[in-house]
Amino acid sequence: MALLNILQYPDERLHTVAKPVAEIDERIRTLVADMFETMYEARGIGLAATQVNVHERVVVMDLSEEQNEPRVFINPIITHKDGQTTYEEGCLSVPGIYDTVTRAERVTVEALDEKGEKFTLEADGLLAICIQHELDHLAGKVFVEYLSTLKQNRIKTKLKKRAKHNL
Repeated sequence: MALLNILQYPDERLHTVAKPVAEIDERIRTLVADMFETMYEARGIGLAATQVNVHERVVVMDLSEEQNEPRVFINPIITHKDGQTTYEEGCLSVPGIYDTVTRAERVTVEALDEKGEKFTLEADGLLAICIQHELDHLAGKVFVEYLSTLKQNRIKTKLKKRAKHNL
């Protein structure tokens, strides 16, 4: 396993739309393992392949405190949304920035697991939020794009300043 580099907003590669995975093979299983290692190391609860500059429809997630409930979504599609809720979100690609986003309260998602088996999951609460957040990444969208232009510009400025000081 290997730690992968997480792209930082406003990197343009975060806006690349991910392509469907054609075949779940050893390369994809290695990607999934590396994504989990990267996500756990970064103390996140979800990671889309887009965030590690792999533009294929792969998402990993683990909402447990103990990091023992890994979930894999390959070629995920939300088939149903219901209700509305707001939640303060953060993102590994936008470190240290948190803001409130309105999303569907409940979702149904269809995907493949790392063995290539199809499953359907009905989710609500944090899991539903996380699924929508990560699937946005696969569509080339970062959560800050739900915010006002003023907030987006402030975030870009803040992250660019931080990047300069870290060099």
